[in-house]
Amino acid sequence: MRFLTAALVVTLAAATVQASGLQRALSEPDLNKRSKIALENALTAYDAARKAYDSGNLDTMATDVQEIIDSVNLAKISLDQTGKDPRKSPKWFKNAEMMTRDLSRRLDAFQQDMSFADRPLLDKVKERVLQVHDDLLMGLMEGKRK
Repeated sequence: MRFLTAALVVTLAAATVQASGLQRALSEPDLNKRSKIALENALTAYDAARKAYDSGNLDTMATDVQEIIDSVNLAKISLDQTGKDPRKSPKWFKNAEMMTRDLSRRLDAFQQDMSFADRPLLDKVKERVLQVHDDLLMGLMEGKRK
């Protein structure tokens, strides 16, 4: 299982070499801090996607949306790799849960502000952010499965 997760992180790292914000996160050796940096990068990418959409540049927006997905995935993988029980040491898990909840709300508002024809562009990222948020919340509420 750990090998699979490590392989996924390496694949994610290779796929996002061009994303400078994720480079900072990937260089962080502390997995907890890595997750926080990755989620901060997701919020930064959200702001960039919003600005790109407002300026009419849908290609740049799509790149920024993919960076949001990559950042959220990296945060989730990093927290999973810590091996910690979210109920026994909730600090980083709760922080990630709150940040993903905020990001999900921002994405909802952004999608409502978009033209009807462009709204499907955010469906994939909204689904992934909500899935990660729900996983984090369930981990905090139920604890680690044995």
